[in-house]
Amino acid sequence: MNRSPSSFRVGDSEPPALETRHWLVIFASSLGTVFEWYDFYLYGSLAAIIGKQFFSGLDPTSQFIFALLAFAAGFAVRPFGALVFGRVGDLVGRKYTFLITILCMGASTFLVGLLPSYQAIGVGAPILLIALRLLQGLALGGEYGGAATYVAEHAPQGKRGFYTSWIQTTATLGLFLSLIVILGVRTWMGEEQFSLWAWRIPFLVSVILLGISVYIRLRLNESPLFAEMKAHGRGSKAPLSDSFARWSNLRIVLLALLGLTAGQAVIWYTGQFYALYFLTQTLKVDGPTANILIAASLLIGTPFFIVFGALADRAGRKPIIMLGCLLAVLTYFPLFKALTHYSNPALEAAQMKSPVIVTADPRTVHFQFEFFANPNKPNFTSSADIATAALARASVSYSIDPAPPGTVASVKVGGKVIPSFEGGPLSAADFKAKNAAFTKELGAAIKQAGYPDKADKAQLNAPLVIVLLTILVIYVTMVYGPIAAALVELFPTRIRYTSMSLPYHIGNGWFGGFLPTIAFALVATNGNIYYGLWYPIVVAAMTFVIGLIFIPETKDRPLHHDPDSPDYPG
Repeated sequence: MNRSPSSFRVGDSEPPALETRHWLVIFASSLGTVFEWYDFYLYGSLAAIIGKQFFSGLDPTSQFIFALLAFAAGFAVRPFGALVFGRVGDLVGRKYTFLITILCMGASTFLVGLLPSYQAIGVGAPILLIALRLLQGLALGGEYGGAATYVAEHAPQGKRGFYTSWIQTTATLGLFLSLIVILGVRTWMGEEQFSLWAWRIPFLVSVILLGISVYIRLRLNESPLFAEMKAHGRGSKAPLSDSFARWSNLRIVLLALLGLTAGQAVIWYTGQFYALYFLTQTLKVDGPTANILIAASLLIGTPFFIVFGALADRAGRKPIIMLGCLLAVLTYFPLFKALTHYSNPALEAAQMKSPVIVTADPRTVHFQFEFFANPNKPNFTSSADIATAALARASVSYSIDPAPPGTVASVKVGGKVIPSFEGGPLSAADFKAKNAAFTKELGAAIKQAGYPDKADKAQLNAPLVIVLLTILVIYVTMVYGPIAAALVELFPTRIRYTSMSLPYHIGNGWFGGFLPTIAFALVATNGNIYYGLWYPIVVAAMTFVIGLIFIPETKDRPLHHDPDSPDYPG
């Protein structure tokens, strides 16, 4: 008997015609995830250039910060996208919802390549850029939950970890693809033309991936479990209320956030995005070299998504995810210190030979996390904050020598002392001029003390750096490979899309998405270039403890029962 995937009875062990469509389902769902991460990594990798194009009215440091904040805006709205599209997915269907999300993501990515610059239309340029980032983030909030749910609801019992792990590989492949495209265009056009206009090409060519994604998704049927549930009239009429207004389900949502996705998110962003940021911004490795190193580690590490996804079908989701969190907690500091040793040994030597001391009133040293930054003047303007922020941007570790209240902070580099200034009373223009002069004087003193302004390629040990980066990627595969199956199995069919999307996107959008900003603020506050790692370590430790105690093992849990049974969860 030849039946379509949407017409089989939920009680069947496996739909006869479904097997031939498994790979099409996985491929179609994964293409959307490739697309979303291609865009986010594309923007993250080009943040410095985008800052110059759309925030050119600011100084170079502020340009980069505001480009990152525009990047973060997309992460901030992801949970709201999860609510909007999760509800639609549970009411209307999985297929049509993630058709909408892929179109929204594709349009916002493509249009970034067409946006006029700040020099062309002034303040309208950053406004349009941020609007597109918000649209991208909203659509992304609905994409992952739909893809994971759709694949899991097609997968045979006992193979959900393996099937959904293919979606997880595509997030890394999205990064890999973006790095390859950027490197190719940079090499083809040259650095000058790339910075001037050719940076737009990677955004514009994304329309090809969009066309392929839409074409394939249009060929798919609805999820068989969802179709069967709707046929029996057992769908939720109020997915938001059923998911979050009932404590029995809300409790699971909160546990999924704190005991699974929060730790998974910080390990994901530390192992891939923050590792790239650390190489380029902290260790001063040039962009093309850093991209090649990251790409090589991804190429080696990506198959482990499938390895750990398949292993999760045997050993369980929980042991693998918890082990990944524990390994990250125990080894992040030595791994990142080893990255410094093998990537920029001159920086390591300078930190030991010429320690930097900031003399300041400790009460004027603040945690410089700016969710809404001032485009003309920082929100943190004490002389201590100005000095510590400048040192953090220069990737210089320092210690703080306490001074009496009212003391204007100063920086001692070797035998030279550079006084900072109080920025609070100054106008925006005066602050900009004085800060530029201070930064220039500080930079000259740092360079004279032996701190390199960039990593020396001749001293970079590429094989060992790739090994270290690969270890970080393998941690990512341990926590991320089984996560989709674990989340899908926690919730019933009628509210699965909504319930799993919110904790996933709060975890990845907020806990993970703000990691670079929080890590920078921690470094600026403490003075140690590794101090930012405490953020992912603490979050991963929290997830390990909560997950170990409260998260149930779900690998043998069926996604459906007979619809006529009173305990049918869909």
